[in-house]
Amino acid sequence: MPAAIHATGLTRTFRTRDRTVEAVRGIDLTVEQGEILGFLGPNGAGKTTTLRMLTTLLPPTSGTAAVAGRDLSTDPAGVRARIGYVAQSGGTDPAVSVREELTTQGRLYRLTRAEAERRTAELAQEMDLTALLDRPCRALSGGRRRRLDIAMALTHDPTLLFLDEPTTGLDPGSRADLWQLVRRLRDERGMTVFLTTHYLDEADALADRLVIVDGGRVVAQGTSAELKQAYAGSADASLQDAFIALTGRRTQREHEQAPLAL
Repeated sequence: MPAAIHATGLTRTFRTRDRTVEAVRGIDLTVEQGEILGFLGPNGAGKTTTLRMLTTLLPPTSGTAAVAGRDLSTDPAGVRARIGYVAQSGGTDPAVSVREELTTQGRLYRLTRAEAERRTAELAQEMDLTALLDRPCRALSGGRRRRLDIAMALTHDPTLLFLDEPTTGLDPGSRADLWQLVRRLRDERGMTVFLTTHYLDEADALADRLVIVDGGRVVAQGTSAELKQAYAGSADASLQDAFIALTGRRTQREHEQAPLAL
């Protein structure tokens, strides 16, 4: 079975009037089918640029990649037809109802009106949104809004789901609910999930395997236990200890949550 993602030598260079910035300097990456992959790195490491390339939002400067069985450079439409993407900021219109958002998404994927309405009912039931279908999106809690974002990304039944910091701003209960949902998508649908997060406890709890990038390159990969053992000296160490040993920095979220030095 081919990998869900196989990238070789992906680079992305940005040119400004004064200088050239190498945001990604040669990413080699394989994500297996049915795997939850945690993609980690400090600010400026190249995470977001890599994610945008893999989801066809930004063309690579060089390198090759197959995403969901389609070539990233020669068949970006084929990639988009087979992936779901949930941006950190979400994509719902606060003024419209949950039903309208889901039905419109179905119509954008060229479903007939009847098919879109049927798919709306299916997704609402799966995401525990049925009782909220006629509620405006602005009335949803943060956790329910994220469930709606994911439901919209699943409209066309993709095999690969990209989640960009999906629990940012959620309370602990909503985070736990979303973790359970992601595991269920993997276990019941066999879905591959590519997860970026600044919460190391989230990566530790959810990901089958972790890839850490820094300076535009992959600097380490493996299971959480393997990285802790290799870089923090013990499988019982914290993932933060391993992350800091690798990069010399906390993630943005860990930095924000750290106590002030007095």
